[in-house]
Amino acid sequence: MLTNKLCFTMDYMYYCLAFFLSSFLLFKLVFQRNPNLPPSPFGFPIIGHLHLVSKPPMHKVLAILSNKCGPIFSLKLGSRNIVAVCSLSAAEECFIKNDIVFANRPQSIFVHYWSYNYAAFLFAPYGHLWRTLRRFSVTELFSRSCLDRSTAITEEVRTLLRQILSKVSDDGAKKVDLNYLFTITSLNVIMKMNAGKKWVEEEKAACIESGKQCIEDVQKIFPSNKGTSALDFFPFLKWIGYKGEEESVIKVYKERDEFLQGLIEEVKRKETSSDTSNPAEGVKHQTIVIGSLLALQKSDPELYTDEVVKGTMATLYLAGVDTVDFTTEWAMTLLLNHPERLERVKAEIDREVGHERLVQESDLPKRRYVRCVVNETLRLYPPAPLLLPHAPSEDCIIGGYKIPRGTIVMVNAWAIHRDPKLWDRIHNYQIPKSKTGGCLKSNARKNMSARENALNAKG
Repeated sequence: MLTNKLCFTMDYMYYCLAFFLSSFLLFKLVFQRNPNLPPSPFGFPIIGHLHLVSKPPMHKVLAILSNKCGPIFSLKLGSRNIVAVCSLSAAEECFIKNDIVFANRPQSIFVHYWSYNYAAFLFAPYGHLWRTLRRFSVTELFSRSCLDRSTAITEEVRTLLRQILSKVSDDGAKKVDLNYLFTITSLNVIMKMNAGKKWVEEEKAACIESGKQCIEDVQKIFPSNKGTSALDFFPFLKWIGYKGEEESVIKVYKERDEFLQGLIEEVKRKETSSDTSNPAEGVKHQTIVIGSLLALQKSDPELYTDEVVKGTMATLYLAGVDTVDFTTEWAMTLLLNHPERLERVKAEIDREVGHERLVQESDLPKRRYVRCVVNETLRLYPPAPLLLPHAPSEDCIIGGYKIPRGTIVMVNAWAIHRDPKLWDRIHNYQIPKSKTGGCLKSNARKNMSARENALNAKG
C-alpha cells in the first residue's frame, strides 16, 4: 500500500514538472518572442531548423524556403541564429546602407585556423587591421595598374593555349579535359602572384597523373569544402568530449602553415641574395604579394606580422582557384552550347583585337559583348551562390525586420540572380543589349545605374 502511494506521488511530481516546463516554454514562445524578427518556419528544440537545410545544395534550399517565408527569414541552427536574405533590395540595405555594420564575419573553427586568428583581409573584424588590409587589397591586388603590370596571367594563358593545341591531333577533333587545364592554370597564376613561381611546371602538367597528384596535394592543404563544424552550432558537445572536425582542421592548418612559411623564407632568401648581386631582381620580388607584404613588414612589423602575410596568401588560394575554374568552365560550356553567341564573341575579338596578340586586361572595358557573356555566366552560375556570411556588429533593421547583433546573415546571390521580379526568362542564357547580363525587367533596369553609382561610392 505504501509502495503504491509512493509511486503515485512520484508520478504526480513528474506530471507537475512536465506541466510547469511546458508552460514555461509556451510562455517564452508566445509572449517573449520579438514580433519584429524575420519570419521563421517550424523548428524543433535543440536542433532548430537543421532538418530543413541538411540536404545540399543549401542555396537552393534557402531559395525554396524564401518562397514560403518571404525574401528575408530566420533560421535556428543549434545555438546560432541565421537570417537568409534572398532579395536585391534587402542585400542593398546590408551592403550599402549598413556596410560598416555588416563588415564583420561570424566566427568559426575553420575560419579561425584558415585566417590565422582572423588576420586575413576577408575575415578581419572591422577596425585598424581591417582598413589597412582592405587598402592593401585595393591598391596591390585588384587595381587595374596591378593587373596590367602582372605578366603571370598572360604567361599562363599562353601556356594553356599551347597545351590545348598540343592535345588536338592533326587529323581531327580530340577530347580535351578543360577542367584539368583550367585548374592547373589557376593554380599557377595564384602561385606566381603570391611567390613568383609556378605550382605545376609545364612538363609535369603534360602528364595527367603527375598534374592531378599536384592538384590533390593542393586540395589537402587548401580544402575548399570545409567551412563549418558541428561545434560551431552545438558548442555543448565539447563538454562530452566530442572534438569533431577540429583535430583534422588543426592538422591541415599545421601542414598549410609549414608550406606558406616555406614560401616566405624562400622569398626572403632570394631578396637577400638579389640585393647584393642583382638589384633589379629585388625590385621584381616586390611586385609579388609576398614581396609587397614583406616590404610593408619592414616599415611596420607589429601590424604586418608573418600571420598577416600567411593569412593573405591563404585567402588568395581560397578565393582565387576554384572560383576561376568554375566560372571559366561554365562560360566555355554555355558558349559551346550556343554557337551563335560564340561566333559573336569571336567576331568582336577579331574586329577589335585582331590575331597578332592575346586579349589584355586593358581591352576588356571596350569589349561590351564579351563582358555581357561573362556577366550572364556569373548570373546563371555564380561561383559563390551563397556569399560569405556576415555578422552585424550591432542591432539593425533590414527590410523592416530587426537583425540582432551577431546574427549570421547569408545573402543568397543565386536566388537574387534568378528572381522573376527582376529578370525575364530567368533560366535562359541570354545576352542583352545592356552590360549587366541577363534580361533585366524595365523597372529593375531603371535603377541599375543609380545602384552601381552607390556601390562604387562605397568602394
